[in-house]
Amino acid sequence: MHNTQYKNATHNKKVVAIGGGHGLGRMLAALRHLGKNATGIVATTDNGGSTGRIRQCQGGIAWGDTRNCINQLITEPSISSMMFEYRFKGVGELNGHNLGNLMLTALDNLSVRPLEAINLIRDMLKVETQIIPMSEHTSDLAAITSDGQHINGETNVDDMADIPQRLYLEPTVPATSEAIEAIKDADLILLGPGSFLTSIMPPLLLPELGKAIGTSKARVVFVENLSKEHGPAGDMQLPLMLEWCERACGGRKVDALLTDKSYPELGPEYECITMDLASANHDWRHDRNKLKNAIEQLLLSC
Repeated sequence: MHNTQYKNATHNKKVVAIGGGHGLGRMLAALRHLGKNATGIVATTDNGGSTGRIRQCQGGIAWGDTRNCINQLITEPSISSMMFEYRFKGVGELNGHNLGNLMLTALDNLSVRPLEAINLIRDMLKVETQIIPMSEHTSDLAAITSDGQHINGETNVDDMADIPQRLYLEPTVPATSEAIEAIKDADLILLGPGSFLTSIMPPLLLPELGKAIGTSKARVVFVENLSKEHGPAGDMQLPLMLEWCERACGGRKVDALLTDKSYPELGPEYECITMDLASANHDWRHDRNKLKNAIEQLLLSC
């Protein structure tokens, strides 16, 4: 099907992508042509790097994944975009800090609502795609080990030796209302790609968000990573990941799997859409145009 036919068939369809980090940024870049009909719901539990240092001294939600998504959506380089992407170097407390993180933190400190802070930055950088934090309240990812220990903090969860028995948010916080509305209006909901335990799962752990997906009429598609993760998520087989997603969404089944591999063991329960999705330069990274074409095909059946 030609691009114009794709556009006519899908231009009114609404897509919600859920995750964090580089994976969600990559997906949103592939959805950029949908403009405001594409929405990213971003994990806000990161406690590493510049984001973690800011959270330690200032509190608030984690801005790093949101900043990363905005960076990947910038189409017109400008002084504003260079400022937003600037990372300090040298010695002292500013070393390693990203100016975009500090700008978003400053807006938060000025009592600007986190979603409004994101919208201000989006307007400044001419980013049309909607980006919504999973929650506007501070919370950390936590886990319970197989022997009953509680592990707090996303970086500590990533360092676990084994697959956690359970993940949860500490404290329990409400989902952003606009995120719930976006899910209710969606024709297609994408889970991933990205770090399974620390990017995809945190938004799903919000009860209202999981319930909204569970009752949604949208098609729900799990987008698999192209290479195995490091850390405990790397030990999780695909059926277990799908089970965790479905449990968080009130038992609602994932409709389809977008992957570059074949999974005959999944049987007819899942539609397995297998295609080449890898970048020519890095086989572990999704190619934006290949992802875009795959999503367009998915939208035709929504």
